Amino acid sequence: MDYWFISYPWRAALLPRPTCDTLTPFMKASTQAILDQFARTSEEVYALDELRERLDTGRPLKVKYGVDVTAPFLHIGHAVNLWMFRELQEHGHIIQFLIGDFTTRIGDPTGRSKVRPVIPQSEIEANAQEFIRQVSMVLSTDPKVFEVRRNSDWFDKMGTAEFLRLLSLVTHSKLIAREMFQRRLSQNEEIYMHEMLYPVLQGYDSVMLQSDLTIVGTDQLFNELMGRFYQEKFGQAPQVVMTTRITPGIDGIEKQSKSLGNYIALGHTPRDKYGRVMKIPDSLLLSYFEVYTTVALEELQPLRATSVEDPMKWKHRLATEIVARYHGQDVADAEREWFIQTFSKKEAPADAPVVTLTAGITWLELLKKQLPGSSVSDLRRLFQQGAVRLDGVKISNANAKVAVEGEGMVKVGKLTWFRLQT
Repeated sequence: MDYWFISYPWRAALLPRPTCDTLTPFMKASTQAILDQFARTSEEVYALDELRERLDTGRPLKVKYGVDVTAPFLHIGHAVNLWMFRELQEHGHIIQFLIGDFTTRIGDPTGRSKVRPVIPQSEIEANAQEFIRQVSMVLSTDPKVFEVRRNSDWFDKMGTAEFLRLLSLVTHSKLIAREMFQRRLSQNEEIYMHEMLYPVLQGYDSVMLQSDLTIVGTDQLFNELMGRFYQEKFGQAPQVVMTTRITPGIDGIEKQSKSLGNYIALGHTPRDKYGRVMKIPDSLLLSYFEVYTTVALEELQPLRATSVEDPMKWKHRLATEIVARYHGQDVADAEREWFIQTFSKKEAPADAPVVTLTAGITWLELLKKQLPGSSVSDLRRLFQQGAVRLDGVKISNANAKVAVEGEGMVKVGKLTWFRLQT
């Protein structure tokens, strides 16, 4: 029997309440609260009726959250799923945080035209710990609702005969139908066998976890539907697969990407988060409020107009809501005040850090110390763009020695300030 799914644009309709009279009032409210919450940020559910039935049982669901630890980088787009997982935790459901330490050695071909390089085991372990640190900004790590699993626990022990049996359950035509493989074929690009088998491995993870539900981006839909497929083959109830809304990055064009620099990272400071939100085009205001905040939808009605009145006011509210969600209201209010003082009133921030000048240091060396995460080429670009200023005077020569009498205020870009003193 092939897997069955329902594709339902459920954000367009109000979901009915469960009708089972045997449920307690708490479980009725709990089920509906989860579905209503998810309708805001989800795209499709495979399959909605199954999800409702499982929530109605009242038992804790096993919810799969799998990551290949190629790079420990999460942005607020990833956090859409994390907040949905957190909602489930609030209702007593268990998040199974699956570290794909075995599959990371292979590399998910999603979105790739070329095979990924092999990552050393030591780097995989370090990345896994960093992932856990970042997800804990949203998820509860209470063992009652959070489990850490590794797929090396079963794949390292799987023999050849067992693996061949796993492959015998799926056809070549089913695997090759994946969109990215079809795209490579159309462009006469190679598909390596370990890449072809990646969806099999990810699908089998769901069998080993006995997962009831997984929430993923649309790019992982094929792999997780393979999970449904394999669970049925192994006699399990197939997991529900939910996909979430994807918004453009702060440039308003491409989805959030580290390489494009158009993202708001979970690891960004509150100040960086606030500043980056203020850069978004007006056209993104409504979708960012819907996806990245919990502001009541009826309050957002003015943003549905053809022309938004006072978009800057809305951006400030959006930035405040996003910062408050991760760092607390007091921090968000402070960042709002800092931003207004610095940009609207064009005043240097009173809390700018003080840096003692080292004799003979160049401007490039100084910025490298103050912005350790930036590359030399990025720093040189700042000088070329006129983004480095001392007391309002542009510094163009990155190799010039820093000279200041007494003290001076340095501004780098729009958000970085520090006070130099001798």
